[in-house]
Amino acid sequence: MKRREFITLFGGAAAAWPLAARAQQPAMPVIGFLSSVSPEELANFVAAFHEGLRETGYVEGRNVAIEYRFARGHNDRLPEFAADLVRRRVDVIAAPGTPPGTVAAKGATMSIPIVFFLGGDPVASGFVASLNHPGGNLTGVTTLGADLGPKRLELLHELVPTATLFGALINPAGSNADVFIKTAQAGARTLGLGLEVRPCKHGRRS
Repeated sequence: MKRREFITLFGGAAAAWPLAARAQQPAMPVIGFLSSVSPEELANFVAAFHEGLRETGYVEGRNVAIEYRFARGHNDRLPEFAADLVRRRVDVIAAPGTPPGTVAAKGATMSIPIVFFLGGDPVASGFVASLNHPGGNLTGVTTLGADLGPKRLELLHELVPTATLFGALINPAGSNADVFIKTAQAGARTLGLGLEVRPCKHGRRS
């Protein structure tokens, strides 16, 4: 499944849980949209998010309102933004992208549903109990991107077949860093290649 299809699915998930239950009430349901980055960085994501909403019958300004909160890289502001969305009594909080947004939303409420979109493992991150039975007030969509490490290495080797040693830069603070390292190293061994893993000195926490 392509990334845009995942994001569209994320928009549909945010609408389906729990906006459908509010559809017959007179007040317009409100989605809280919490992100650690800027709206410019998420322009394509937001477009796909709206597409997912439309597919479930929701159009912003017509039958659903969206309260946007963008931290623009200042993750320390996320708890403040999450608390503000809770005070405004939004019906659901959509927390796409990096884990800090989901962490902030989870810390702000145990009752308002939270829908996340992650590239890592939500179980390993502590967001849900399991993929089949999330439990609590969190659910979402994940690409489990760390599992693609071996495939990426294979594609690089196809591009440069004479190379025998490859390098990988990772954010050691990332929630799926350990999984990425293990799967990438296993892929390198399978291909008979060398892999040097180095941390990003100034990488943003993800």
